[in-house]
Amino acid sequence: MNYSEIFRRIQSQGRVLALMKDSHINALLQKISRNILGAEKNILAANQKDIKRVSSSGKTAAFIDRLTLNEKGIREMASQVIAVSKLHSPLGKVLSRRKRPNGLDIKKISVPIGALFIIYESRPDVTSDCAALGLKSGNAVILRGGSDAANTNGAIYAAIRASMPAEIKDTVFLIKDSSRETVNAILKMNNFIDAVIPRGGESLIKAVVENSRIPVIYHGKGVCNLYVHKDADMAMAVKIALNAKVQRPGVCNAIENLIVDKAAAKKFLPMIYKVYSLNQVEMRGCPETKKILKNIQSAVSADWDTEYLEKIISIKTVRGINEACDFINAHGSRHSEAIVTGSEKAAKIFFGAVDACCLYHNASTRFTDGGQFGMGAEIGISNQKLHPRGPVGLEELTSYKYIVSGSGQIRK
Repeated sequence: MNYSEIFRRIQSQGRVLALMKDSHINALLQKISRNILGAEKNILAANQKDIKRVSSSGKTAAFIDRLTLNEKGIREMASQVIAVSKLHSPLGKVLSRRKRPNGLDIKKISVPIGALFIIYESRPDVTSDCAALGLKSGNAVILRGGSDAANTNGAIYAAIRASMPAEIKDTVFLIKDSSRETVNAILKMNNFIDAVIPRGGESLIKAVVENSRIPVIYHGKGVCNLYVHKDADMAMAVKIALNAKVQRPGVCNAIENLIVDKAAAKKFLPMIYKVYSLNQVEMRGCPETKKILKNIQSAVSADWDTEYLEKIISIKTVRGINEACDFINAHGSRHSEAIVTGSEKAAKIFFGAVDACCLYHNASTRFTDGGQFGMGAEIGISNQKLHPRGPVGLEELTSYKYIVSGSGQIRK
């Protein structure tokens, strides 16, 4: 396939998209939502084909969970598209303005990034989320889903493409060739694509970063931590620790390490042991933890850095907040970290000392999500230090340009 010709067409149509009225984009998103609902039977049938094939290939339960769609999931996909349509446009905002002594009026204006190449694995709802966010932010999106979800992605994409007007039809484009050679070739096409967003496992992200000539917006693995401070409400801490691990263990914002203040350990650890045991969570503890929870497995050094994505958790007992923060900075992945405490002073220390894109006080890390943050949807969670950081929504998919207005000024 001649991708150069296709990408030229996408670039051209992307410029048309960037100039479309927000009201027209909103009407388009509403049409896409309706078409996704109308294609429910086709999407579910395609999803069953993918699940049947994957189930016999030895994939983990967490992988299959991310792949699986049902009627509720399709309704949620459609509602996410509507939610994006109801958000304010991120384009054309005056981010700053200054009038120079020579009379020049300099405005900094938000604009689309351009063409985005989005590579993702097993979650088919990413297809509709990325399409909606791309259209609303004026960006063309080139989608490449994983081969395990090929049928499902294709059925969702068909519903989206049937909604698109001819003049911007290719600004949402699905690449069906899932070969590594094709992806690596596209990653070299920096004259057509402005940013790459890989969304998936650590090996995928590493491969994209190593092979791309195009700037990459990415997240690494989600090794998230929850710290139970000595001044925590113990019942609250148990509730949060259970939700953050068990509610959906196969996602990047679930916790993998539970850190417990030694001053709270004798009370808290038996409480969480009982709840985790009832929910079939395998616990691995440090020597200090095992003095109290004698029946759990011993944690090894690699456990503290492992993204389990299943019902396994490592438990570390620490001597105070400074050790807890040092542990998180050493073993966390700068994704989502939480403290449970009744002390505002402790929370302030935690927020200042821990380096992560999302920090929580008395709340579950499971809220790190574009929809939960009021962004309508997200393309992913970036734990990079540079723009963007955290859930990648509409505003994070913009760049800016300077508009300089004068009255004949020349530089002397």
